[in-house]
Amino acid sequence: MVRQPLTPEQIEAGRRLGALLRHARGERDLTEVAHAAGISPETLRKIETGRLPSPGFGTIVSLGEALDVPVEELAATWRGGHLPLVAVS
Repeated sequence: MVRQPLTPEQIEAGRRLGALLRHARGERDLTEVAHAAGISPETLRKIETGRLPSPGFGTIVSLGEALDVPVEELAATWRGGHLPLVAVS
């Protein structure tokens, strides 16, 4: 199966999602959050910087749980909603 290239809109959606996750992480260590979500620090770094604009659903759910961000908020951001204010613990 050949994966279709991402559209510019999908790439931009990944950037918005990455920015939200980075904002939600705040001062928490990237490695700590990555391990809490069950992913590698490099994967989290790629998601936050937009270099991995289309992460798997399970990864997003796990990151939402690790950062206490509802999946609905992550989905709204990916779809193009505003960047909501997230409580940073």
